[in-house]
Amino acid sequence: MRDLSLHLMDIVQNSIVAMSTRISISIAAYLESDELKIIVEDNGKGMDNEMLKKVTDPFVTTRDTRKVGLGISLFKASAERSGGYLDITSEKGVGTTLEAVFKINNIDRPPLGDVADTIAGVLVSNESLHLALTLSRDDEMFSFDTEEVKKMLDGVPINEYEVLNWIKGYINEGINVTFGGVLNEINS
Repeated sequence: MRDLSLHLMDIVQNSIVAMSTRISISIAAYLESDELKIIVEDNGKGMDNEMLKKVTDPFVTTRDTRKVGLGISLFKASAERSGGYLDITSEKGVGTTLEAVFKINNIDRPPLGDVADTIAGVLVSNESLHLALTLSRDDEMFSFDTEEVKKMLDGVPINEYEVLNWIKGYINEGINVTFGGVLNEINS
């Protein structure tokens, strides 16, 4: 995949398929250690230890519609190519946590991509999903939480066109303020 936001889209879709009602995404830049850490936590059905051992194999999937599951294996390869790693923990009936670490200044680190568009894309067809996004770097921190937005909307659906446009703008502003060129990219 050409950028990290597309990997995020795939991982979040996996969480939704796993019956998650709450998904938390954290994207943090640690300048001193030159690391970009992405953590996705969900409250889906989780995996047993046997599945957890095989989940990064591209020829293992829980889906009935196809026999391959490339998303997690491609995310792992992207992290490793950039000098990082991917770690997954899961508990059956509780949920899954995926942590991917990338070296920020590694030439093979994919760009961040359009995280705002990814979040909006998920919300288009998953209005009831509780989705939280946290961005951080040094002393900067930005948070977005669909539950807080829904309270402000007072009954207006979160997947209305105007609301999604506002969400994208709000998240892009958070990315600009939080990362401001640290990741060699700024979304407008």
